[in-house]
Amino acid sequence: SIRRRAAAPSPATDPLPLEAAGRPPAAAAELALPSKPSIAVLPFENMSGDPEQEYFADGMVEEIITALSRIKWLFVIARNSSFTYKGQAVDVKQVGRELGVRYVLEGSVRKGGNRVRITGQLIDAETGAHLWADRFDGSLEEVFDLQEQISVSVAGAIEPALQAAELRRSVAHAKTDLTTYDLYLRALPHWFSCDKDRLLKALELLGEAIERDSRYAPALGVAAACCPLLDVAQIDDKEANRQRALRWARQAIQADAADPGALANAAGTLAYFGENIDAAVTLIDRALVLNPSSALAWEWSGWIRQFAGQPDLSIEHFETAIRLSPRDPWTGLRFVGIGIAHFFARRLDEAVAKLVVGLEEVPSFLLTHQVLAASYAYLGRIDEAREIVARLRAVTLTIEPSMIAYRNPAHRELLLSGLRLAIGETA
Repeated sequence: SIRRRAAAPSPATDPLPLEAAGRPPAAAAELALPSKPSIAVLPFENMSGDPEQEYFADGMVEEIITALSRIKWLFVIARNSSFTYKGQAVDVKQVGRELGVRYVLEGSVRKGGNRVRITGQLIDAETGAHLWADRFDGSLEEVFDLQEQISVSVAGAIEPALQAAELRRSVAHAKTDLTTYDLYLRALPHWFSCDKDRLLKALELLGEAIERDSRYAPALGVAAACCPLLDVAQIDDKEANRQRALRWARQAIQADAADPGALANAAGTLAYFGENIDAAVTLIDRALVLNPSSALAWEWSGWIRQFAGQPDLSIEHFETAIRLSPRDPWTGLRFVGIGIAHFFARRLDEAVAKLVVGLEEVPSFLLTHQVLAASYAYLGRIDEAREIVARLRAVTLTIEPSMIAYRNPAHRELLLSGLRLAIGETA
């Protein structure tokens, strides 16, 4: 098993020619940065005092390189190039210049008895700033399984850290002529907010990106994924919102059926708006095969399984997303998803506990209020249910949510009856 410890501060690979086996060139020319974010994973330091553990440290790095290479928007330096620094005392800024990367991941492996601790830190190669650090403990009984588990966890944690760093970089440059990628990046915080006005701002930026490149799958996927959130937020023209969502989702799949993020957003959007649920499950499963470390794909899988009437599997997938990326902007919604799944499984106390956390983190997500009010009502906590309903009435005229996403009639009736009880209406 693997256990993540407390954190510290807050695909195509491209082999480069080697000048000497096991040694970086003495005076390598600086390489131009590629057009997308780039990273090199340096050999991890073996701190075990046991030369036989060298193979484990090297294998760990190879697994992490493979996992990061599944992130479509990331340029990952091949193992043969990054391993030229093995055994060397390196300057991260120099590595960035020599390999032509913006980011460097370095780490160490320490063995004690049958346990091993792996630490890693992500560094901005231009500034030397530490962007992410974490450590992982596990048992060496199943060494190859351990390597795979840690590599997936590292890749899952690094992806949002890199996206945040890229956004800061884009904003800091204050470009007037934004690229498609810049527009996409700047839309993400608005998407994460779940706030109606900010979601519309996200679509404005994504619309510009799509106008520049009509086959840019990441922008198409996120544009589609904004629309379920706008539906929950009670956008005025719900049918027009649904139609554009389905159009963007299908365009994202056609643009790049091998982009796991775009596939996940498309699958979740199609499932939410009532399209074929089996097709949505197939799409999300494909996204998870393409990138099993994608917390976004695991989250969408949680929602899709919930829509399909599988609350326990839904909880399992939401929990996987949280484990992969515990400080992700979507963590609040993942707690909401778990709470709703508990509600449908009629575990009302567990539902309330998770929904209250989600409400604190994402107060603008109206579905949280609706399910929480129904949960309180069924538990006999009518005053608390009425208080939640009053909050809803302050922001929307429509208390009942759209239930098109939920395929199980019993689940739909459970929520709607609970809301009527909370409002004080008879069923």
